[in-house]
Amino acid sequence: MQATVKWIDGRLFVGESGSGHAVVMDGPPDHGGRNMGVRPMEMILLGVGGCSSFDVVDILQKGRHDVIGCVAELTAERVDAVPAVFSKIHLHFKVTGRNLPAAAVERAVKLSAEKYCSASIMLGKAGVDISHDFEVIEG
Repeated sequence: MQATVKWIDGRLFVGESGSGHAVVMDGPPDHGGRNMGVRPMEMILLGVGGCSSFDVVDILQKGRHDVIGCVAELTAERVDAVPAVFSKIHLHFKVTGRNLPAAAVERAVKLSAEKYCSASIMLGKAGVDISHDFEVIEG
C-alpha cells in the first residue's frame, strides 16, 4: 500500500491514495490552517468507521440479510497531552433492514471488532479503548 501527501500552503495538504483517490486535509485557523479540509486525526477516525462499516455490511450481505442502510456514529476522546492520541473510540451502528435479526447484526459487529477491522484492531493493540453497540431499524 502506498500514499503521498503534498503540502499546498499554510496547513493545507492533499493526500492521494495508491488507488488514485485524493482527500484534502487542513488545520484550524488557530494552528495556521483555513479549515478547508478534514483534520488528520479525523481521517483516522473516519478510517475506523469506514473499515468497520464495510465489514458489518459485508458480513450481513453474505448472510443473505436484507440490509438497506448502515450508519456508524463514532465518538472519540483524546488525551490532554502531546501527542494527543486517542484514548477511547465508540462506534454506534444504526443498521436498517427488512426483517433483520438483532443477533445477526450483533454477530457482524463482533466479528468486525474482533477479527476483521484492521484499523480498529490496530488502534486497540496500541492501547485505545474501543467499544461498539448497535441498533436495528426496520426498513
